[in-house]
Amino acid sequence: MMSRSVPMINRIGARGSVGRRFRRMPAMPPDPIAPQYLLGAYRQGIFPMSESRDSDEISWHRPYERGVLPLDSRFHLPRRLARTVLQGRFDVTSNRSFDEVIRCCAETPGRGGTWISLRLQAQYDLLHRLGYAHSIETWSDGRLVGGLYGVKLGAAFFGESMFSRCTDASKVALVHLVASLRCSGFALLDTQFPTAHLETFGCLAVPDAAYRLMLDHAVGIEASWDEDVTLGRLRQEIIRLRDGIDAR
Repeated sequence: MMSRSVPMINRIGARGSVGRRFRRMPAMPPDPIAPQYLLGAYRQGIFPMSESRDSDEISWHRPYERGVLPLDSRFHLPRRLARTVLQGRFDVTSNRSFDEVIRCCAETPGRGGTWISLRLQAQYDLLHRLGYAHSIETWSDGRLVGGLYGVKLGAAFFGESMFSRCTDASKVALVHLVASLRCSGFALLDTQFPTAHLETFGCLAVPDAAYRLMLDHAVGIEASWDEDVTLGRLRQEIIRLRDGIDAR
């Protein structure tokens, strides 16, 4: 069992946020990233990171402040981005290229390293095959240009990482994710850290105690992942997001 009585450290966050304060959790049991342990960690609000792409070591973290993207009227969809989404400039799919999405997230240039080691990638691929991890992809002229992936438990979705190869590609994937989660009755969209980029969408910095209550509520609700994340299905919900209206 992982103790909460561990020291505080400063560290670069998973998406480049410098100096976020969070707990580094003690080592887990043997083979700690086997699916049952990995999912158990997420249920406790704990997530894994590696030091580099080739590292075999895993460290476990629970931030003192958690990034949460609201799934209600507090989510902010900029008008310019809303126009891009509603014009259908990208084709958007789900789970079509999970392996490629996570690889692109890990190998995106300019990030100065990655926390997604090959060992972690293999375990997320396994979670995907088991139905617990999902991706959203954006395409332009048949070419994968952006996307994101994360882990689903109950009505909680834990966003892990995203990438973009052209302007707005990952942002469009995020908007489709939020709209789809709202349509499917999800209660929590966890972003790990409240980065400056995500704060432009209304990301909240939630203290750990409050986050744990939100998490316990969300994982106790059943919600299904819908692979139809097309604009045809989500257009009206995206308009509601643009206009600051809560989900139906």
